[in-house]
Amino acid sequence: MRDDTPLSALPNLGPRSAALLAPVGLRTLADLRRVGSVAAYVQARRSGQPVSLNLLWALEGALTGERWQTVARRERTRLLLALDDCERRR
Repeated sequence: MRDDTPLSALPNLGPRSAALLAPVGLRTLADLRRVGSVAAYVQARRSGQPVSLNLLWALEGALTGERWQTVARRERTRLLLALDDCERRR
């Protein structure tokens, strides 16, 4: 996919997810690649958006091409540790 692909066009993400990420300046695949799934999730949550961990799984899946359910099952521990690390640094 092209870097200018809107988030709503990525696998696992749609208009609602894109609307949660737009207020923090994340609108395209390039934006998501630049910050990564964990930082994107943290930014959305800190902005007061009503996010759940399903968004984190979906963001990672959008970057890797995997279904969010697969990400949640296979990458849960790694992503939660990365999330904890990200929150401690800020």
